[in-house]
Amino acid sequence: MFVFSRFSNRLVLFSALAFSFLVASALAQSTASIQGTVTDASGASVPNATVTVHNQNTGEERTTQTDASGSYLVPSLTVGTYRVEVKAQGMQTMVANSLPVEVSSIVRQDFSLKIAATSETIEITAAGPVVESNTVSVGAVVNQKTVQEIPLNGRHFVDLALLIPGSVTPPANGFLTAPLRGQGSFAFNTGGAREDSVNYMINGINMSDPVQNQITFQPTINTVEDFKVDNSTFSSEYGRNSGAIVNIATRSGTNEWHGEAYEFLRNSYFDARNFANSTNVQSGSTLVSNPQSPFKRNQFGGDGGGYIRKDKTFFYLSYEGLRQRQSVPLQSLVLTDVQRAQAQTSSDAIIQKLLPLIPSANSGGNLFVSSATANVDIDQGTANLTHNFSDSNRLNVYYALQHDLRGEPPTTQNNTLPGFGDHREGRRQILTINDTQVMSANVVNEVRLGYNRIRITFLATMR
Repeated sequence: MFVFSRFSNRLVLFSALAFSFLVASALAQSTASIQGTVTDASGASVPNATVTVHNQNTGEERTTQTDASGSYLVPSLTVGTYRVEVKAQGMQTMVANSLPVEVSSIVRQDFSLKIAATSETIEITAAGPVVESNTVSVGAVVNQKTVQEIPLNGRHFVDLALLIPGSVTPPANGFLTAPLRGQGSFAFNTGGAREDSVNYMINGINMSDPVQNQITFQPTINTVEDFKVDNSTFSSEYGRNSGAIVNIATRSGTNEWHGEAYEFLRNSYFDARNFANSTNVQSGSTLVSNPQSPFKRNQFGGDGGGYIRKDKTFFYLSYEGLRQRQSVPLQSLVLTDVQRAQAQTSSDAIIQKLLPLIPSANSGGNLFVSSATANVDIDQGTANLTHNFSDSNRLNVYYALQHDLRGEPPTTQNNTLPGFGDHREGRRQILTINDTQVMSANVVNEVRLGYNRIRITFLATMR
């Protein structure tokens, strides 16, 4: 891995280039495996049975044979729904349909074959195991249905990790746990570990910032197929962090066309008044009505994909935009009218220079109530391309680009007077390239290339 980083009051820059090579890994990080045993009616193993797994979404097909103990294993499969067919000499053919295969999981499907009296094929509806018995990992998968359909305020991907048992929201005063305006929280606590010990991976490529140990990029939830959080006792193939492992599989095209367009709206019309946003303010000697601080958030976009060449080449594209307009209430302790009058008569030159910088109280005896703008603009686009050169060779390329512009109010810097905030402009990029080659029934080689870059500039807001 190559890492270059630089910090200053104007620029934070992080980029990483990573290569990964896997040979005969039963549990590849961004993919999954199907395994099981084939027996006859008496429970004896059936060796040399032909096992064919067929991806019902993309048409990809892999074939293997059971060993002397009747066991089989098909590794490095893409996430999706599969059809598993077993054939053996003198036995009835058996087919398991609609077997769900989730990211970073080993799905078990056993078969019990009967002696063939006819050429009849027995079909069953497969189901994933209730209890994970194939690995020692402790964790859970958030599947596509949950990712795509659960109501989620702000549509922030990391918030979905709170659905995993053992996960909680990090404390507000924790390390780098304060949510970014318009982008949500970039951290969570799980398995009793610190939030900065979690390692995030997308398509098998690390997407954690090695400087600050937080996720570098929040993918649009419409582009997430599913993801898994391993809280503890995860496989030795993982390294770098001591805490949980978050494995994300991105959504790719299939042999069917899918698309959607959407807009989500939230504004102050539906919100209660903030405690610091008082109802009335002082104007001279009278109280006047203080309007509620405005808030309006629009999240909109679209995504869709399908095939370029059926069973061979697939794509999935997305765009999401965020426009958030917000006014943050400010409340400061200032001089009372009596104190200001006394200060004005002072002969101290320093006091006379500082006095104009302190606003006059407008709410009660010594309170100055005001507001600051905190607008956010985010544009994010992704592209996912998959090509099957053959049933034994698959290439996937995923690229995401996000541009965000945030106006931070002075409260971010523990200031309560208007005009002391800053503007932050960020550009985030993720590129993953995965090439999987099935070399034999026992050897699978996967080559990964990843690129992860962040550039953020900070500009002070001058009064």
